[in-house]
Amino acid sequence: MPSAPVPAPVYFDYNATTPLDPAVLQAMLPLLGKTWGNPSSVHAIGQTARAALDTARYRLASLWRCKPSEVVFTGGGTESNNLAILGTARLLKPRGRHLICSAVEHPAALHAFRSLQQHEGFELSLLPVDAEGRVSVSDLESLLSQRPDTTLVSVMTANNEVGTIQPVAEIGALCRARGVKFHTDAVQAFGKLPFRDIHQFEADLVSVCAHKFHGPKGSGALFIKSPLQPLPTQWGGGHENERRAGTENLAAIVGLVTAFERFVVTPVFDPAQLLSLTQRLATGAAALPGVTLRSPASDRLSNTIAFSVQGTDGIALMATLDLEGICASSGSACSAGSLEPSHVLAAMGVPTNEANALVRFSLGRGSTSEEVDRVLSILPELLQRLRSGR
Repeated sequence: MPSAPVPAPVYFDYNATTPLDPAVLQAMLPLLGKTWGNPSSVHAIGQTARAALDTARYRLASLWRCKPSEVVFTGGGTESNNLAILGTARLLKPRGRHLICSAVEHPAALHAFRSLQQHEGFELSLLPVDAEGRVSVSDLESLLSQRPDTTLVSVMTANNEVGTIQPVAEIGALCRARGVKFHTDAVQAFGKLPFRDIHQFEADLVSVCAHKFHGPKGSGALFIKSPLQPLPTQWGGGHENERRAGTENLAAIVGLVTAFERFVVTPVFDPAQLLSLTQRLATGAAALPGVTLRSPASDRLSNTIAFSVQGTDGIALMATLDLEGICASSGSACSAGSLEPSHVLAAMGVPTNEANALVRFSLGRGSTSEEVDRVLSILPELLQRLRSGR
């Protein structure tokens, strides 16, 4: 007797990564084959690669409506955050040693700030958030008034764990009025929120990561508003106008630019479609005993819904969901396997036993109503099984 077909996995982890789009892959292939030279070489083969790199930079600058010199290609969101934070703080250290970031930043930003605090003599203030994970502009204004030696503020555009959207344009305007540099980690915003140009964030530095919008992994970019010139964080050749040493990954850069053209200018994460799906997930999950929604009802990423579960933990939740063919997350993918409770939920005032049991569903262009039905049909029995220890 033939066995029943195994259902296809339900992939609800688009905030962690997205599949590489076939058209983006096709755009990358010539840079892995025919145009294989080193863009820094002076001979014809190298200069062919240099021309492709320059074209990619001009294409992205045109989309961002900025100068090509303000585009720095990096190895991803983590490197973009590190270059922005470490490079700017060190550059401006003679002017002041006080730094500010929100308490719910991605580890790529938060750990960079912690390192400056612990090893390089900087002082760090964490900007608190409310129960929805949102910072207060008035809190920031008060803190800046107390600390005129502040040189850098960093607040992410949208939170990767609960989806909260921050008032970054208002924050950026405040920082500019105070003469303070402002960085935003906008990694989760591109492809999900409306995009006009890079200046909509009112930021001096903006971090970008290709694999969050169907581009390749290992490719990112950093907008650096002229004339700011952060100190390099790695040393070698004079690549990226002396700002980022290392031979450029030309295929990945072309993949990033192609993905940005295809999936950010018109957001690939369709708000109308995804909001209805995540609202259904939220309603179904909230009806279950011991489940508390943690994503805000409004001003959140339309594809993201997060909730905590009493009586279990994140690792057990993820493992059990995976056994059912459901791909989800218990927070930042970069912290997967951590026994620590979510620092985002902790900052939101969630008790430790619940902050350690976070489920994040992040949907994408391939998500369907049938997949939502499947998850909602499985979830009640799954949570009951976890609590009973079966």
